[in-house]
Amino acid sequence: MALTLIFLKIEDKTIKKKKIKNKMARNINEDMREWVGLFPSSSFADGNCYLIPGFGNCCVFETKEGLVIFDFPIRQLEKRTFNGVRSFTNKPIKYIIYSHGHFDHAFGYEPFLKEIKEKGWEMPGVIAHENCIRRFEKYQTLDKYHNWINKMQFASMGGRGQDSVVTPYEILNPTIILKGNDSVYNFKLGNTEFEIYHDLGETDDSLWLWVPEKKIICAGDLMISGFPNVGNPYKVQRYPKDWALAMEKMMEKEAKFLVPGHGRLIEGKGNVNEALSIRGEVMHFVHDEVVKRLNEGKWFEQIFHEMVEIFPNKFKNNNYLREIYGCYRFAIHASYRLYHGWYNSGNPTDLFPAKSDEIAKEFLKINKKETYYKHAENLFESGKTQLALHILDVIIKGSEDENNTTLLEALNLKLKILNEKSKEETSFIARNIINNSVLQIKAKLKLLKNASKTS
Repeated sequence: MALTLIFLKIEDKTIKKKKIKNKMARNINEDMREWVGLFPSSSFADGNCYLIPGFGNCCVFETKEGLVIFDFPIRQLEKRTFNGVRSFTNKPIKYIIYSHGHFDHAFGYEPFLKEIKEKGWEMPGVIAHENCIRRFEKYQTLDKYHNWINKMQFASMGGRGQDSVVTPYEILNPTIILKGNDSVYNFKLGNTEFEIYHDLGETDDSLWLWVPEKKIICAGDLMISGFPNVGNPYKVQRYPKDWALAMEKMMEKEAKFLVPGHGRLIEGKGNVNEALSIRGEVMHFVHDEVVKRLNEGKWFEQIFHEMVEIFPNKFKNNNYLREIYGCYRFAIHASYRLYHGWYNSGNPTDLFPAKSDEIAKEFLKINKKETYYKHAENLFESGKTQLALHILDVIIKGSEDENNTTLLEALNLKLKILNEKSKEETSFIARNIINNSVLQIKAKLKLLKNASKTS
């Protein structure tokens, strides 16, 4: 993922607001700092369980016979994770559990392997779902593509021109593999029982851990700070209904501690129950309301805008559903995509559409660029910024004269609107989609400015 090298320097002792402001992108808010793990490591439960935060949480269980580690964070923080673990315990690792195969949960293992080889320890068992292996294979098939989309998704945290900071070809392969949709795997280490379950959620390879003796659930990305990451615009299908059912299965355990994939530990049976129940409820809601409208014969545009209007305040205002990373609007897309194909509008014009720049050029034959720009300005001044963007795109996509003054004005107004939208947007993913476009417009303006100097 396109993170800057500043992450390599982050230690708990340096997490101060002043340094964060200087070293991290300014538009990463306080919630997002917590999401990426900028808080101290800590022990919990009986003092033999440790949460090591990073870009992805690492949870460590210490037993008489050795350690069980749930998730390795992103490779750029692997040394920090290793030092965090070894500040608590020097016991060997016996089991590694991947909650899923994303880069920020299964790739930061190298210092641990080095230690194992140096000390002559036995290799630990590596537990994952069979779909995790398919995920690793997919990453290798689409290595350049994933590098490209991750640079866009994390645009505010690093330069878009950086080389990939993760390689899909260096993998610690699973040795204990859960198969099928109803997989369960149990093992005992040092008289402590560990129970691993599989449920669909953010991914199709999700595992979560239940430790009955300690009343702890490690949820991976089935639980993160804020609204579930369901419906990511860049990524493959997510599973809101199955995710809701997974929350209900976790609630049956009556856990006292819940370790999320990102964010702080949730402590206390009441808090754990609330965090799980509200997430299950919101995903049942978004899924069922989309299905209801599909059964009414509605197309996506109508479904989406109706769903935005009916989103209940009890979800909007719930602390566990803050739109830090994912958001409700994305979840509407995810639910719709479960059951519908790519023909979303019901308008045959959209079945085999013309190129958008060709459409824009035809509009510019009907009216002057200046007329469109003036109309976009009026829309912007009246607060209709989304409509203003659509009108500005007619100018931007349809212009062939690169030195046209109106084109420059349109680009600058779009830049202004997107900057405003970025400040208002709480979802990190949505904000970075906007930020990526901001970077592209700035680059285009720079090219046009340089071209005008040499012409």
